[in-house]
Amino acid sequence: MQMISKASSCAMASLSCTRARSGLCVWPGARQLCLRKSLLCGFMWLLSTPFKTLRCAGRTLRVSQFCSITNMSSSLQIELVPCLRDNYAYLLHDADTGTVAVVDPSESVPIVDALSRKNRNLTYILNTHHHYDHTGGNEELKARYGAKVIGSGLDSERIPGIDIGLKDGDKWMFGGHEVLVMETPGHTRGHISFYFPGSGAIFTGDTLFSLSCGKLFEGKPEEMHASLQKISSLPDDTKIFCGHEYTLSNSKFALSIEPNNESLESYAAQVAHLRSKSLPTVSHWRNNKTSFYSSLIPSH
Repeated sequence: MQMISKASSCAMASLSCTRARSGLCVWPGARQLCLRKSLLCGFMWLLSTPFKTLRCAGRTLRVSQFCSITNMSSSLQIELVPCLRDNYAYLLHDADTGTVAVVDPSESVPIVDALSRKNRNLTYILNTHHHYDHTGGNEELKARYGAKVIGSGLDSERIPGIDIGLKDGDKWMFGGHEVLVMETPGHTRGHISFYFPGSGAIFTGDTLFSLSCGKLFEGKPEEMHASLQKISSLPDDTKIFCGHEYTLSNSKFALSIEPNNESLESYAAQVAHLRSKSLPTVSHWRNNKTSFYSSLIPSH
């Protein structure tokens, strides 16, 4: 960890940031990124060493499947709902009790439409972190359905409409399904993931994507590394539900670093084919037993 800390400090110090209106730190422009690519790659190589690479070297990322729409058990149903430009919200339905939740509603309209098609009410709103593209639909959905908003207690002043603040290790029941709260800081200081151990599903928000991890807006590299280690310690058959459709851009960046990586080229071609048909790439991971991680490249 000391080695990672030193390398990451040097890399981050060399990457000057600009500020958007929101006050969030954004990555430098393409020219700056190219000039500093070697430092960034060195940092990300250190950060990704516990994970399996596309060369099949190193340790294996044990959580290997990304999902979109599935029945996780006899009663838990999960539906992917595209929002904004590249966000994914997820509707959870416990068929036994009729309990319904939405994870990270960027906006309300797609969620209302999805609920209306199946004539369902909304019981809970689950937020992995406070960013507007994961909480933008909170207040309208809460007002319409009377749903309870659940998020990190650390972000109780930043999550719109929050009713219940949770911390690492807290457990609660979604219908008949136990939910374990895992603090996964790095992208933001209060980021949490929702793990359903009985159904083998985890909602990682902006901590982990296909071919990348979340950009470090508020957290430190050591925190992100610990969060990824925590996720990787889950059972092999755990299904990962991530918050964005970033796989195509991630694959292009990865190929710029490893242009001769045949496994990456093959996967990138599959991803490009799916996106050309406007299909989610995360659904492609459902039945794929191999983890494809060349490096953990920061994403928004």
